Amino acid sequence: MLKNKTIGSTLIIAGTTIGAGMLALPIASAGLGFTTAIIVLLLAWCLMTYTALLMLEVHQHADTSATLNTLAKSLLGKKGQVVANFSMIFLFYALCAAYIAGGGSQLQIKLSQWFSADIPPQLGAIAFAIVFGSIITLGTSTVDKVNRILFTVKILVLLTMFFMLTPFVRGQHLLEMPLEQGFILSALPVIFTSFGFHGSIPSIVKYVGIDIKSLRRVMIIGASLPLVIYLFWQLLSQGIMAQDQLMASGGLGGFISSVSEKLNQPNISQAVAIFADLALATSFLGVSLGLFDFFSDALKKGDGKSDRVKTATITFLPPLCFALFYPQGFITALGYAAIALVILAVFLPVAMVWKQRKHRQYTQDCYQVKGGNLGLMSATCAGVAIITAQCLQMFGVIPAVG
Repeated sequence: MLKNKTIGSTLIIAGTTIGAGMLALPIASAGLGFTTAIIVLLLAWCLMTYTALLMLEVHQHADTSATLNTLAKSLLGKKGQVVANFSMIFLFYALCAAYIAGGGSQLQIKLSQWFSADIPPQLGAIAFAIVFGSIITLGTSTVDKVNRILFTVKILVLLTMFFMLTPFVRGQHLLEMPLEQGFILSALPVIFTSFGFHGSIPSIVKYVGIDIKSLRRVMIIGASLPLVIYLFWQLLSQGIMAQDQLMASGGLGGFISSVSEKLNQPNISQAVAIFADLALATSFLGVSLGLFDFFSDALKKGDGKSDRVKTATITFLPPLCFALFYPQGFITALGYAAIALVILAVFLPVAMVWKQRKHRQYTQDCYQVKGGNLGLMSATCAGVAIITAQCLQMFGVIPAVG
């Protein structure tokens, strides 16, 4: 049973990570060159896996159902709790609103085709929120089962894409160097956020239990699967087109069109569209599951049917309303996602572990992430660098990408 939960949890982590944002990676890293892009990807993976393990170090001394709200309050006090709650709610509401808007739009198009009728866009968003909200409300076990199916299909679509694209990779494109040093900084926020899964960790801990060995395996493998896929995706996308062609794509739609035209493979657009739908669905499941459990803990709601419906209402109604009536507000907020994610996935885990190590006596049986204070300082410096890069883009000091 535990092994089954471990496999499912690993796929939830990987499914949350491999979102539609993966498709923006070729554009974000276009100016880096293949080798530099791979190095930055590996560094981002190291940072996010390390801080995920820090979260496990914190969780081992807490209740199984503890979320970031509880952990931050017990270790960092009221101020730490406020910062944690604001970062969590801001980031995850923004993501949920964007996913509902995007998923609803795709669903509305499909419903219009199936029923040969003009379905209002709002109906697609409402249907999307109800379907996936119901899955979340039924519990992590249901999310696990649905996510396994979606993740398996997503991997099959990915393999199909790789099969179609591999013959067109050219070695000379992979040897190109960065066009400008500033592009390295510009790519940091996008590449960093492509490994964002930390909001789902408390839900995974609650599902699996405080079994550090199993949880550690979940975090490492769950983060490594996206890394392997990202490396292959970079190899294909940057091996097919030269840097100047990638840079001229101008965005995701332009990139897909350029690849389809260059290779004379119209099926690629269809495969990418299917992958984007599946990636959006699995990411939404992971993100909304984390937000659901966060509100359940913060508002002291139980697992009874009535309480879960109330928690689901608080989780899904606000982002649905914004997706329906003011989608641009939260989509604009996604521009600040990297800053909120740094606070959530880097600064808070580092601060909580530092406080815990300082005030708690660790026994031989306690789990402690290697690296000591040097590891904590390095992670903090990396977080500062990512926020700095994001701010420099906002003020136009370095070029914006992604």
